[in-house]
This record gives sequence, structure tokens and C-alpha cells, in this order.
Amino acid sequence: MEPYFLEKYDAKDRFISYWHQIHEALKAKPKRLLEIGIGNGLVNRYLKDRGVKVTTLDLDWRLSPDITGTVLSLPITSNMFDVILCCEVLEHLPYENFIPTLKELWRVSSKVLILSLPDATTVYRIEIELPRLKPIRKLLAHPFPRATPHVFDGEHYWEIGKKGYLSKRIEEDIQKAGFRISETYRIFEFTYHRFFVLQKQ
Repeated sequence: MEPYFLEKYDAKDRFISYWHQIHEALKAKPKRLLEIGIGNGLVNRYLKDRGVKVTTLDLDWRLSPDITGTVLSLPITSNMFDVILCCEVLEHLPYENFIPTLKELWRVSSKVLILSLPDATTVYRIEIELPRLKPIRKLLAHPFPRATPHVFDGEHYWEIGKKGYLSKRIEEDIQKAGFRISETYRIFEFTYHRFFVLQKQ
């Protein structure tokens, strides 16, 4: 529980990620939204202030979620939420749980899953600003990427871009779970977070 409320946890990079979570959630125009893994509660408080009907779920009862439970077996009726927000959560489970967990999210969603995962793939940021023109921002992939093994750090069991977890595998497994990837991107200012906007098929 404690790390979510430490000053170092909410660094500038993480606030940028919060903005994308909120932006994607509002863009989906949810009638009922489920947030999985509530952290310090900033995102769901903001969404509620914007009039979104939010239900929260977390394994840690001390965070006071609406529902205490595991994402592996959600105590929720099928198709109950049109939008599900699950950001920086699934890497905290061993990868063999990835597809089963996505299938469980597929079961309880009726429309959209907004997912973010850590991506350790090397990229280079290019930003060009010229007078009277919109800034140009590009992320360029490393021409000779090298996947290194992931070492469990007490938090993450795996990350995109590490050996055995390349993006192609992640995307294929998302599709095996029944979702269509309508959009995926890395945050320009914080490339470690990759977002997926998934549609239920």
C-alpha cells in the first residue's frame, strides 16, 4: 500500500501516464467504467469528478476499493462494464496468467479495454520545433534491438521488449484472448509505458 503515497512514486512521468489513462477513458465515453488496480486513487477521483460512473477493484483492501478481489477471477457479472481501465497491473503477475486474465477481462467487458504495460524496448525520441508549425515528435525504434532477459525485481515478472516477451508475442496473445487492437502507442514523454486500446470482438 505505502509506495502509492510516497512522493517519489508520483513523479512527473507518472502524471503524464495518468493523463493518458484519463484521456483514453473519457474518449471511450463510458457508461460504466471499471478501474482495476487503483493505486493512489487519483485517476478514479478525477473521472468521478467528470461525471463518470466508476467502480474500483483491487487486491489490497487497505486501498478501500469498491470490490476487493483478484483480476484472475473477477467477482463481476459478464458484460457488466462497457469500459475497463487496467494500467500497469498485469506485469505484476507471472506471464502464464496473461491470457487467462485477459479472457476474464473480456468476459466482464462489453466494449473497450484500456490497457497499459511496461515496454523496455529501446527507442529514440526526436522532437523538432519550428516557427509557426506544430512540433514534430517521433519515436524511432533502435535499428538493432537486443532483448535482454528480465530479472524479477520483486514487482514485475515480465516487461515488453525483454527476452521472450517481444511485442509481437504480446499482441498475438491479446488477440488470442478475444480482443482486437484498435490502437497501441508509447507515451512520447515516458516511453516506458505502452498503451493498448482494445475492442471486444
